[in-house]
Amino acid sequence: MPTEADLVRSIDADALAEWVPAQRWFASKSREVHVGLLEVLVLNDRPPLGLALVEARFAAGTHDLYQLLVGPGDLEALTTPAPAEALARLLTSEARVQGEHGTIAFHWSGEPLDSARVRLLGAEQSNTSIVIDESVVLKVFRRLEPGDNPELEMTRFLTTNGFENVPALRGWYALEGELLDATLGVAQQLVHDGRDGWELVLDALANDPDRVLRDLRELGEVIGQMHTVLGSDATDPDFAPEEPGEEALALLTATIDEEIERVFFDLPDGLDDIAPIAGRGEEVRDRLQLMSHVVAGGRLIRHHGDLHLGQTLRTPDRWMVLDFEGEPARALIDRRRRRSPMRDVAGMLRSFAYAASATRILRGKEAPPDWEARARAEFLDGYIAEIDPNLLPASEAGIRQLLSIFELEKAVYELRYELNNRPDWVPIPVAGIARLLEEPLI
Repeated sequence: MPTEADLVRSIDADALAEWVPAQRWFASKSREVHVGLLEVLVLNDRPPLGLALVEARFAAGTHDLYQLLVGPGDLEALTTPAPAEALARLLTSEARVQGEHGTIAFHWSGEPLDSARVRLLGAEQSNTSIVIDESVVLKVFRRLEPGDNPELEMTRFLTTNGFENVPALRGWYALEGELLDATLGVAQQLVHDGRDGWELVLDALANDPDRVLRDLRELGEVIGQMHTVLGSDATDPDFAPEEPGEEALALLTATIDEEIERVFFDLPDGLDDIAPIAGRGEEVRDRLQLMSHVVAGGRLIRHHGDLHLGQTLRTPDRWMVLDFEGEPARALIDRRRRRSPMRDVAGMLRSFAYAASATRILRGKEAPPDWEARARAEFLDGYIAEIDPNLLPASEAGIRQLLSIFELEKAVYELRYELNNRPDWVPIPVAGIARLLEEPLI
């Protein structure tokens, strides 16, 4: 069996320093970085498989930690089935692997599997996924932070509390050690016969826009049920609902205000697509302050944190909600913070706006002019019918105001993203910001 020293010696430091920043899952490609190997734990001998902890240290003194699955001289062992099968066997056998500075503990709560046959799904934006025995999908996290990953916390809580619209938790593996305690990967039930919610809505908009509205009402019901479950246990210190208080609202508005200032300061000159909001940064900030003075009530709960149509699947009999990590660019402590459930609702409503516009870009068809408004109404009707009313402001006006604040937050975030990545999509968040500026204050 190879030793940790064998695997360490097989990893070329220069190759590591060049390879890691070039990967899709590396989060800071534009920053100067020094990459170094902290530790390698041997997981398996045949085939040789090790878990490497790699540190990316930046000039400002900050650092990120990444997980690699490595073989002798191989910085990415999960490109072939044999190492992935070895990882699957470790998971399902609930193995414990002791290293110099910590232990890798594998946990399995699923049914016994017929085999450890695997199918590689390849690298996503921030993770790598492996299908095991066509029944379970194991998500391997790349960037690590201290503490339980929200994907583990949320799916475990929802599964334990009987919520059937999330792929059930089947296992996980974690590092317990001197360097940090961190979730390394999460296994969930594989959803068969599911259609991506974003693709489903785009296809419907291109062919039969009215047909999907009933589905969106049902999606609203599912999200309302999910929030009710997430706010149901006052005895769990990680999930107990909280009263918002003035400090929470002040923190929220200060964070959004800072983002507004940063985005509008950097708006390019002379771009026709941003004309409806050009020079209106102070107006947007004033609008935020006026809205925040009206809002009161409701409760703060753990929430999805990055909810949109692309985080859903539609099976023949139900909607499924996926990917509870939250926004990957945010720190884990922020992703675990309790927020109003309206933040998730705002994310989904913004997704409807994107779908209505993207139909033209991606399908060559125009969505009906009133489709977005009708989709919003159907989703909200379904949501309000199922959500525990104690989690929301007591008045309809309060609900609308809080929703407007979170839609503004999302639209400003979208504007920055589209300016940097997809200039042709800039009109979508611009239209959202302009609409919020024109809405009457309640």
